[in-house]
Amino acid sequence: MSDIIYLSNVRLSFPHITEPQRTINEQTGKEKISFNAEFIMPVDHVGLQQFLKAYAALALDKWKDNASAVMGMIQNERRLRCFGRGEEKVNKKTFQPYDGYAGACYITAGRDTSPQLIAADGNPIDSANTMAYQATARTMYGGCYVNVAVKPWLQDNQYGRGVRCDLVAVQFAGNGEPFGAGATDVSGIFGAVATQAAQPAAPVAMPAAPFGAPAAPQQPPAGFGAPSMPPFMMGR
Repeated sequence: MSDIIYLSNVRLSFPHITEPQRTINEQTGKEKISFNAEFIMPVDHVGLQQFLKAYAALALDKWKDNASAVMGMIQNERRLRCFGRGEEKVNKKTFQPYDGYAGACYITAGRDTSPQLIAADGNPIDSANTMAYQATARTMYGGCYVNVAVKPWLQDNQYGRGVRCDLVAVQFAGNGEPFGAGATDVSGIFGAVATQAAQPAAPVAMPAAPFGAPAAPQQPPAGFGAPSMPPFMMGR
Protein backbone atom coordinates (compact mmCIF):
# COMPACT_ATOMS: atom_id res chain seq x y z
CA MET A 1 0.00 0.00 0.00
CA SER A 2 3.04 2.30 0.19
CA ASP A 3 2.59 3.29 -3.45
CA ILE A 4 -1.00 4.48 -2.85
CA ILE A 5 -1.43 8.19 -2.14
CA TYR A 6 -4.42 9.28 -0.04
CA LEU A 7 -5.88 12.67 -0.88
CA SER A 8 -8.16 13.85 1.90
CA ASN A 9 -11.00 16.36 1.48
CA VAL A 10 -10.24 17.50 -2.07
CA ARG A 11 -12.73 18.91 -4.57
CA LEU A 12 -14.01 16.73 -7.35
CA SER A 13 -14.00 18.14 -10.89
CA PHE A 14 -14.96 16.81 -14.34
CA PRO A 15 -16.08 13.45 -12.92
CA HIS A 16 -16.36 10.42 -15.19
CA ILE A 17 -16.70 7.84 -12.46
CA THR A 18 -19.50 5.52 -13.58
CA GLU A 19 -19.97 6.77 -17.15
CA PRO A 20 -16.62 6.65 -18.94
CA GLN A 21 -15.16 9.38 -21.07
CA ARG A 22 -14.72 8.24 -24.67
CA THR A 23 -11.98 9.73 -26.84
CA ILE A 24 -10.34 8.82 -30.13
CA ASN A 25 -6.60 8.30 -30.21
CA GLU A 26 -5.31 10.63 -32.93
CA GLN A 27 -2.40 8.33 -33.76
CA THR A 28 -4.17 4.96 -33.84
CA GLY A 29 -7.77 6.02 -34.54
CA LYS A 30 -8.96 3.67 -31.78
CA GLU A 31 -11.50 4.62 -29.15
CA LYS A 32 -10.21 4.98 -25.62
CA ILE A 33 -12.48 4.47 -22.63
CA SER A 34 -11.45 6.12 -19.39
CA PHE A 35 -13.06 6.46 -15.98
CA ASN A 36 -11.43 9.58 -14.64
CA ALA A 37 -11.72 12.79 -12.66
CA GLU A 38 -9.68 15.73 -11.48
CA PHE A 39 -9.06 16.54 -7.84
CA ILE A 40 -8.41 20.12 -6.74
CA MET A 41 -6.49 20.94 -3.58
CA PRO A 42 -4.46 23.75 -1.97
CA VAL A 43 -0.84 24.10 -3.02
CA ASP A 44 0.30 23.02 0.46
CA HIS A 45 -2.00 19.99 0.66
CA VAL A 46 -0.25 17.10 2.42
CA GLY A 47 -1.45 14.60 -0.15
CA LEU A 48 -0.04 16.67 -3.00
CA GLN A 49 3.37 16.82 -1.33
CA GLN A 50 3.30 13.04 -0.85
CA PHE A 51 2.34 12.60 -4.49
CA LEU A 52 5.23 14.75 -5.75
CA LYS A 53 7.66 12.95 -3.44
CA ALA A 54 6.50 9.57 -4.77
CA TYR A 55 6.79 10.80 -8.36
CA ALA A 56 10.38 11.98 -7.78
CA ALA A 57 11.32 8.62 -6.24
CA LEU A 58 9.83 6.72 -9.19
CA ALA A 59 11.65 8.96 -11.68
CA LEU A 60 15.00 8.57 -9.94
CA ASP A 61 14.60 4.80 -9.82
CA LYS A 62 13.61 4.55 -13.50
CA TRP A 63 15.67 7.20 -15.23
CA LYS A 64 18.65 7.27 -12.87
CA ASP A 65 21.09 10.08 -13.75
CA ASN A 66 18.69 11.41 -16.39
CA ALA A 67 15.82 11.82 -13.93
CA SER A 68 16.20 15.57 -13.48
CA ALA A 69 16.38 16.21 -17.23
CA VAL A 70 13.36 14.01 -17.97
CA MET A 71 11.32 15.54 -15.17
CA GLY A 72 12.18 18.99 -16.51
CA MET A 73 10.82 18.04 -19.96
CA ILE A 74 7.67 16.64 -18.36
CA GLN A 75 7.19 19.80 -16.31
CA ASN A 76 7.39 21.95 -19.44
CA GLU A 77 4.75 19.94 -21.34
CA ARG A 78 1.37 19.80 -19.59
CA ARG A 79 0.06 16.91 -21.65
CA LEU A 80 2.87 14.72 -20.27
CA ARG A 81 1.88 15.12 -16.62
CA CYS A 82 -1.20 14.45 -14.54
CA PHE A 83 -0.77 17.38 -12.17
CA GLY A 84 -0.34 21.12 -12.36
CA ARG A 85 -1.35 24.54 -11.11
CA GLY A 86 -4.96 25.56 -11.43
CA GLU A 87 -4.11 28.51 -13.68
CA GLU A 88 -3.18 26.02 -16.39
CA LYS A 89 -6.79 24.82 -16.61
CA VAL A 90 -8.26 27.62 -18.69
CA ASN A 91 -11.79 27.70 -20.08
CA LYS A 92 -11.43 28.17 -23.85
CA LYS A 93 -14.56 30.34 -23.97
CA THR A 94 -13.83 32.73 -21.11
CA PHE A 95 -10.00 32.45 -21.12
CA GLN A 96 -10.20 32.25 -17.32
CA PRO A 97 -9.34 29.30 -15.05
CA TYR A 98 -12.24 26.94 -14.47
CA ASP A 99 -14.25 27.34 -11.27
CA GLY A 100 -12.28 26.31 -8.21
CA TYR A 101 -8.90 26.03 -9.95
CA ALA A 102 -7.39 29.52 -9.47
CA GLY A 103 -4.78 29.56 -6.72
CA ALA A 104 -4.94 25.78 -6.29
CA CYS A 105 -3.33 22.65 -7.75
CA TYR A 106 -4.91 19.60 -9.33
CA ILE A 107 -4.22 15.93 -9.97
CA THR A 108 -5.89 14.02 -12.81
CA ALA A 109 -6.42 10.31 -12.25
CA GLY A 110 -8.12 7.64 -14.31
CA ARG A 111 -8.31 4.00 -15.33
CA ASP A 112 -9.98 1.83 -17.97
CA THR A 113 -12.38 0.25 -15.46
CA SER A 114 -14.64 1.96 -12.93
CA PRO A 115 -12.91 2.79 -9.63
CA GLN A 116 -13.87 1.42 -6.26
CA LEU A 117 -16.46 3.48 -4.41
CA ILE A 118 -16.28 3.69 -0.64
CA ALA A 119 -19.40 4.14 1.48
CA ALA A 120 -19.67 6.66 4.32
CA ASP A 121 -18.89 3.90 6.84
CA GLY A 122 -15.58 3.17 5.11
CA ASN A 123 -16.67 -0.09 3.53
CA PRO A 124 -16.31 -0.68 -0.22
CA ILE A 125 -19.44 -0.89 -2.34
CA ASP A 126 -19.66 -3.96 -4.51
CA SER A 127 -19.67 -2.78 -8.13
CA ALA A 128 -21.89 -5.76 -8.94
CA ASN A 129 -24.56 -4.12 -6.75
CA THR A 130 -25.50 -1.75 -9.55
CA MET A 131 -28.18 0.20 -7.68
CA ALA A 132 -26.01 0.92 -4.64
CA TYR A 133 -23.02 1.76 -6.81
CA GLN A 134 -24.97 4.17 -9.01
CA ALA A 135 -26.70 5.75 -6.00
CA THR A 136 -23.34 6.46 -4.37
CA ALA A 137 -21.90 7.81 -7.61
CA ARG A 138 -24.81 10.25 -7.95
CA THR A 139 -23.78 11.92 -4.68
CA MET A 140 -20.48 12.89 -6.33
CA TYR A 141 -20.69 15.98 -8.50
CA GLY A 142 -18.29 18.61 -9.73
CA GLY A 143 -17.61 20.83 -6.74
CA CYS A 144 -18.26 18.37 -3.92
CA TYR A 145 -15.53 17.17 -1.56
CA VAL A 146 -14.16 13.66 -1.70
CA ASN A 147 -11.46 11.45 -0.26
CA VAL A 148 -9.57 9.61 -2.95
CA ALA A 149 -6.83 7.01 -3.31
CA VAL A 150 -4.53 7.38 -6.32
CA LYS A 151 -1.40 5.65 -7.55
CA PRO A 152 1.24 7.49 -9.61
CA TRP A 153 3.09 5.67 -12.38
CA LEU A 154 5.54 6.57 -15.11
CA GLN A 155 4.90 6.43 -18.83
CA ASP A 156 7.87 5.50 -21.01
CA ASN A 157 6.83 4.26 -24.45
CA GLN A 158 6.47 5.27 -28.10
CA TYR A 159 4.17 8.10 -27.03
CA GLY A 160 6.83 9.66 -24.83
CA ARG A 161 7.78 9.88 -21.18
CA GLY A 162 5.38 11.22 -18.60
CA VAL A 163 3.80 10.81 -15.20
CA ARG A 164 0.28 9.40 -14.91
CA CYS A 165 -2.04 8.46 -12.09
CA ASP A 166 -4.39 5.54 -11.49
CA LEU A 167 -7.75 6.29 -9.88
CA VAL A 168 -8.08 3.59 -7.23
CA ALA A 169 -11.01 4.56 -5.01
CA VAL A 170 -13.29 7.51 -4.21
CA GLN A 171 -15.38 8.37 -1.13
CA PHE A 172 -17.87 11.23 -0.81
CA ALA A 173 -16.71 13.58 1.96
CA GLY A 174 -19.08 16.55 1.86
CA ASN A 175 -21.10 18.98 -0.20
CA GLY A 176 -19.60 21.99 -1.90
CA GLU A 177 -20.72 24.72 -4.26
CA PRO A 178 -21.33 23.03 -7.63
CA PHE A 179 -19.00 24.09 -10.42
CA GLY A 180 -20.44 25.84 -13.44
CA ALA A 181 -23.61 27.85 -13.84
CA GLY A 182 -26.65 26.22 -12.35
CA ALA A 183 -30.02 26.02 -14.02
CA THR A 184 -31.63 29.44 -14.45
CA ASP A 185 -34.77 29.95 -12.38
CA VAL A 186 -37.39 31.59 -14.62
CA SER A 187 -40.43 30.66 -12.53
CA GLY A 188 -41.04 34.32 -11.68
CA ILE A 189 -42.20 35.15 -15.20
CA PHE A 190 -44.94 32.51 -15.15
CA GLY A 191 -48.36 32.93 -13.59
CA ALA A 192 -50.89 30.37 -12.47
CA VAL A 193 -52.78 28.54 -15.18
CA ALA A 194 -56.56 29.09 -14.91
CA THR A 195 -58.41 25.82 -14.99
CA GLN A 196 -61.49 25.68 -17.23
CA ALA A 197 -64.32 23.19 -17.24
CA ALA A 198 -64.18 20.93 -20.22
CA GLN A 199 -66.76 21.87 -22.87
CA PRO A 200 -68.64 19.05 -24.66
CA ALA A 201 -67.53 18.66 -28.21
CA ALA A 202 -70.00 19.87 -30.86
CA PRO A 203 -71.53 17.08 -32.95
CA VAL A 204 -69.82 16.61 -36.27
CA ALA A 205 -72.16 16.48 -39.25
CA MET A 206 -71.55 13.77 -41.81
CA PRO A 207 -70.29 15.25 -45.08
CA ALA A 208 -72.64 15.07 -48.05
CA ALA A 209 -71.92 12.26 -50.46
CA PRO A 210 -70.25 13.69 -53.54
CA PHE A 211 -72.10 13.36 -56.82
CA GLY A 212 -75.13 11.65 -55.32
CA ALA A 213 -75.42 8.39 -53.51
CA PRO A 214 -72.34 6.18 -53.46
CA ALA A 215 -72.30 3.29 -55.87
CA ALA A 216 -72.68 -0.20 -54.48
CA PRO A 217 -69.35 -1.92 -53.87
CA GLN A 218 -68.31 -4.22 -56.67
CA GLN A 219 -67.92 -7.92 -56.07
CA PRO A 220 -64.52 -9.36 -56.84
CA PRO A 221 -64.34 -11.45 -60.00
CA ALA A 222 -64.69 -15.20 -59.69
CA GLY A 223 -61.48 -16.94 -58.81
CA PHE A 224 -60.25 -14.30 -56.34
CA GLY A 225 -59.82 -15.52 -52.80
CA ALA A 226 -58.99 -13.62 -49.65
CA PRO A 227 -56.72 -10.67 -50.29
CA SER A 228 -53.11 -11.49 -49.80
CA MET A 229 -51.47 -9.85 -46.80
CA PRO A 230 -49.03 -7.11 -47.72
CA PRO A 231 -45.43 -8.03 -46.88
CA PHE A 232 -45.17 -5.37 -44.18
CA MET A 233 -48.13 -6.90 -42.34
CA MET A 234 -46.62 -10.37 -42.16
CA GLY A 235 -46.02 -11.66 -38.68
CA ARG A 236 -48.09 -8.98 -36.91
